[in-house]
Amino acid sequence: MPQAHPDLAAALIRLGRIKYDEVDVDVVLSIIAQVAKDTIPGTAEVSVTLVQGATAYTAAHTGELALTLDEWQYAQGRGPCLDAATTGAAMLVPDMAAESRWPEWAARAHRAGAASSLSIGLPIQEAMVGALNLYGAAAKVFDEQVDLAQTLAGYAAIALANVHLYESTATLAQQMQEAMQSRAVIEQAKGIIMGQRRCSAEEAFAILARVSQDSNRKLREVAESLVDRAVHGGRD
Repeated sequence: MPQAHPDLAAALIRLGRIKYDEVDVDVVLSIIAQVAKDTIPGTAEVSVTLVQGATAYTAAHTGELALTLDEWQYAQGRGPCLDAATTGAAMLVPDMAAESRWPEWAARAHRAGAASSLSIGLPIQEAMVGALNLYGAAAKVFDEQVDLAQTLAGYAAIALANVHLYESTATLAQQMQEAMQSRAVIEQAKGIIMGQRRCSAEEAFAILARVSQDSNRKLREVAESLVDRAVHGGRD
């Protein structure tokens, strides 16, 4: 069972230690690639392919061989990493010298020093799919590692989902904070106008809105300017 593999627990601990407030998606992808290289026996190099629409690219790689093998597939528009990304399935190439599904790519890969490969579909987010690509220097090194690689890819997908969630939450929190700050300064400006003109809150807001429209400035900018003049005696 893949759960019993001695390196899997260590791999999950490494993924679990990712501090999402200190890293971005690119860093997480690089960590995933390195963890896969260290965990899956027989792995020489690892890459992560991302596909968005008709565009595919390598977002992380542990060595130039992996990058080169990926880019050959992108140039041809077909290959195991692309098929794994779009189908979500595992694409195993036990022996590059005997591969018939992608013969041209496999022949080039074999000449470059890769004798086998394994690509695992990796869900990224709604508008993007990907694949975790393992390349071996010997044939048939991944034949018994498909379950282990899929298990690791599943946890890697969780790490990616977590960093996306953190980034989305952080962005939302920032937007909410900015909205609250805007609302606060607008309320302050309304209060100043109400005090100066003895008018209602609705009338004060209408004055702010009219100045904003006439001066082609954002409502918050108009409010900040008014508050600044009231506090510091400055001018626009």
